[in-house]
Amino acid sequence: MNENTFETVKLAKGEMHIYDFSGIRLHAYKTNDFIDDEVFIIEKNGKAVIVESPCFFDNNTELAEYLKDVEIAGMLIAYHGAGATFLPDVPKYATQNAVEYSANGGDKALIDNFTGAFGEIFDSSVHKITNVMEAGQVTIGGIDFVIKQTGEAFDVEIPEINAVYTHMLGHDCHSIVAGAGHADAMIAELRSYIEKGYDLILTSHYTPEDLKDAQTKIDYLENLKKIASNADNADAFKAEVQKQYPAYSGQNYLDMTAGFFYA
Repeated sequence: MNENTFETVKLAKGEMHIYDFSGIRLHAYKTNDFIDDEVFIIEKNGKAVIVESPCFFDNNTELAEYLKDVEIAGMLIAYHGAGATFLPDVPKYATQNAVEYSANGGDKALIDNFTGAFGEIFDSSVHKITNVMEAGQVTIGGIDFVIKQTGEAFDVEIPEINAVYTHMLGHDCHSIVAGAGHADAMIAELRSYIEKGYDLILTSHYTPEDLKDAQTKIDYLENLKKIASNADNADAFKAEVQKQYPAYSGQNYLDMTAGFFYA
C-alpha cells in the first residue's frame, strides 16, 4: 500500500484519508488542530477500533459524527490521554505504563501545558481505561493488534494492514530528541521497521508515512548527533540545525531537543 493511495473526505475542520486494504479499511483523521493530531480508525466487517483520541472539543464532535454508523469495539489510548468527552462509553485499552504516563507522567505535563495554552477549546479530561493490556497480541472487534510497550506508553502493530503505530516520525519536521542516547534508541526502532518491511508507519502528529521516510529520519537523527558534538551551546546547535534543515517544521520540538542536549 502506497502512503499516497487513499480517498479523501473533507470535513468541516479536519479531513479523512481512507486506505482500502480489501476487507479492512484504515481511516486516518487529520484533525487540523493546533498540535497537528492524527487519529486512526481500523474498520473491518462493520466494526472499528480507534487508535488515539482527538483532544479538542470541535474535533471530538466532528469525528463522533463521522463514526455514527460504525460500531466502535474499542479505543487504544497510548500517548494521548486527553479528550475523554469523545465517545465516553467505548471500552478504552492501554498498558499500565500508559495509564501512569497520562495520570502522572509526561502526558500529564503536556495536558496541563495545553490547557493553559488553549483554554476552553481543549478537552483536558483524561480517558478512563477500562481494559489494561499486557505486551503481546490482543484482538478487539475481530481485528488483531500486537502491543509493544515503550518507555512512555506503547506502540501498536496492525498485521492485517502491515502497519505500525508509534508516537512520532515526521520525515520533514523536527522531533523531541532527549539526547544522543534517545536518538540511538529512535534509530534502532526505525531500523527495525525497515527490517520488518511495514507498508505504513502511523504516527500521532503526521499523515501516514513509509520506509523511505523512516530512512530519512534515521539520517536526520545521525546528523543531529553530529551537529550536537560540534556545537558549544544550545543556540549554536539550533542555528546549525535550522541552517541545514530550513524547511522543517516543529520549531518548538527543536527547542525542546536543544534543551535536552544542553541541559
